[in-house]
Amino acid sequence: MELLDRINGVVWGPLTLWLISLTGLYLMVGLRFMPLRKLGYGMRQAIASIRSSKGEGDVTAFESLATALAATIGTGNVAGVASAIAVGGPGAVFWMWLIAIVGLATKYAESLLAVHYREVDSLGEHVGGPMYFIRNGLGPRWAWLGTLFAIFGTLAGFGIGNGVQANQLALALRTSLGVPELLTGLVMGAIAFAVLIGGIERIGKVSEVVVPVMAAIYVGGALIILALHLPEIPAAFGVIFGNAFSGQAAVGGTLGMVIRQGIARGVFSNESGLGTAPIAQAAARPGDPVLQGSVAMIGTFIDTIVICTMTALVIVLSGLYGGESTGVDLTISAFNAELPGSGWLVTFATVTFTATTILGWGYYSERCLEFLAGTAAITPFRLLWVVVVVIGAVVSGGVIWTIADILNGLMAIPNLVGVLLLSGTVFRLTRQYNFRAGKQSAGASR
Repeated sequence: MELLDRINGVVWGPLTLWLISLTGLYLMVGLRFMPLRKLGYGMRQAIASIRSSKGEGDVTAFESLATALAATIGTGNVAGVASAIAVGGPGAVFWMWLIAIVGLATKYAESLLAVHYREVDSLGEHVGGPMYFIRNGLGPRWAWLGTLFAIFGTLAGFGIGNGVQANQLALALRTSLGVPELLTGLVMGAIAFAVLIGGIERIGKVSEVVVPVMAAIYVGGALIILALHLPEIPAAFGVIFGNAFSGQAAVGGTLGMVIRQGIARGVFSNESGLGTAPIAQAAARPGDPVLQGSVAMIGTFIDTIVICTMTALVIVLSGLYGGESTGVDLTISAFNAELPGSGWLVTFATVTFTATTILGWGYYSERCLEFLAGTAAITPFRLLWVVVVVIGAVVSGGVIWTIADILNGLMAIPNLVGVLLLSGTVFRLTRQYNFRAGKQSAGASR
């Protein structure tokens, strides 16, 4: 464990943190703050695709967003926020917000590139993501970088998208209902296989129904608690902003710990910069890069600015951080403290969030492995995925969290390098896009 902690410290050291932060800032400025100005446009396009969605692709824009959110809204929103506050203090939440704001631009850019450089595989399905836009956009000399992302993406899925989720799911059910971890793993493994075997279309159909409902229930419950403690909310924000630059509430008492926890957990939660969500966005129709990028960035806003903030405010209001409780246990305790009996809401959220994350990340890792080994590897992968769900439910959570953090950092590096090198394409396509007409202007071809 000590060795893993050291590796994690290097991977999530200053270089990675600066790379993620400055890439987002550079893209936001280069896009002239378009991601902030066009949030409404992205939301409208996602909703419009529910009624009508034509063009080349396997799922609608809304289904691709729901699939990405299914993978994104998980333990990071419940346990990750709690862990960030427990280790880095309330000030870590400020840095989560900051990385999410610049992350809008990163999510937009990587998703735009995924659609622009996507391919059709031997099964007739649309595939894309960092591995494809690096190879197709930068040429053969950079193919190794795309391969590197695919390797990390395949492995990372078993950590961040599988083992961590199954572990927290089992913990929540054991704590609240006394369900044995092994039983949780077996049931979830069976559900995962039943959905994954249907590919992106089945995942999209399930996600577009489950994700909005689960998010609405959790946010609605948190809003009730906040409404009951309305006079205390300004003080909670004051604690967050007050500790953002002091480090006084962090383990070890350093500002660096506050920033590191905020950025690392923020990225873990919204995945902007990891290059994962673009894998789902690449399958969407109508296949317009700018439109799909605009839809994709909504995921970062919903995940961190909305859902993570709800969790953070309840925890800060409770004042229970700083003790022995971390992760799901801390969030459950905070909800119960502010509204007795509401801990069930956290259990519900953990169960649904983690279950859908396992499905969404199963698709991500599957596509990464397909890039490396072809479509013949899909079925063996799905079987192995189910096995890891069961294992993740019964093993120690601390080791899994550390491994997941390491693999997250390793994924982010090749993706961000690719995005930076292709940022000119992102800027050009965005400038040529007519947002009123919802289409590319003349001369916007690859």
